[in-house]
Amino acid sequence: MKRILILAAALLAAGTACAQEAYREQRRSLFELLPIRSSDIVFLGNSLTDGCEWSELFDNRHIRNRGISSDRACELAERLDPIVEGHPKRLFLMIGINDLAGGAAPGEVVADIARVIDRFQTDSRWTRIFVQSILPVNGRDFDAYRNHYAHADRIVPTNELLKALCEEKGVTYIDVWSALADGEGLLDKRYTNDGVHLVGEGYLVWRDVLKPYVK
Repeated sequence: MKRILILAAALLAAGTACAQEAYREQRRSLFELLPIRSSDIVFLGNSLTDGCEWSELFDNRHIRNRGISSDRACELAERLDPIVEGHPKRLFLMIGINDLAGGAAPGEVVADIARVIDRFQTDSRWTRIFVQSILPVNGRDFDAYRNHYAHADRIVPTNELLKALCEEKGVTYIDVWSALADGEGLLDKRYTNDGVHLVGEGYLVWRDVLKPYVK
């Protein structure tokens, strides 16, 4: 019986990975066909970005959502071309939680984000870059994303490195983590239903943090 359960779990994990990769390719292929313009504001990231209707949230028709669920910082470079070539007005980047959940060290994540910044500063010099902190997670009240909870202690050190990177590169760092964390440094359960992703109220808090920068 135990062997059957292990096999079933392995098959489920494999199926989930295949579905994630299929979805990623679907989104990526679509984004390659949708032009970015110099007046656009691009939101780039993983499922946290993907899961929001940003243009409606800000009532701004120039916002373009380029989030892809399950995306990682180490994978962003391969899908930057259509964005960089459009020379968007602003870029809002949030990425890295999936890298940490996969075992990446804070320094590795920040190095990959540095490469994204470098690409824009080289090939789209007039794009204003805003790097957002990685959000907290909550493994106290939820149990759906155990890898994310297991590496939660890496989030704050990564954010500290991100802030230093932004100072070095001359780009804006935005602390969203503090607005969504509870008194114990976990993702406030009012804003999530799985300990990683946000419900509507969480996105409203996020929006309010970004309002001074989205113009």
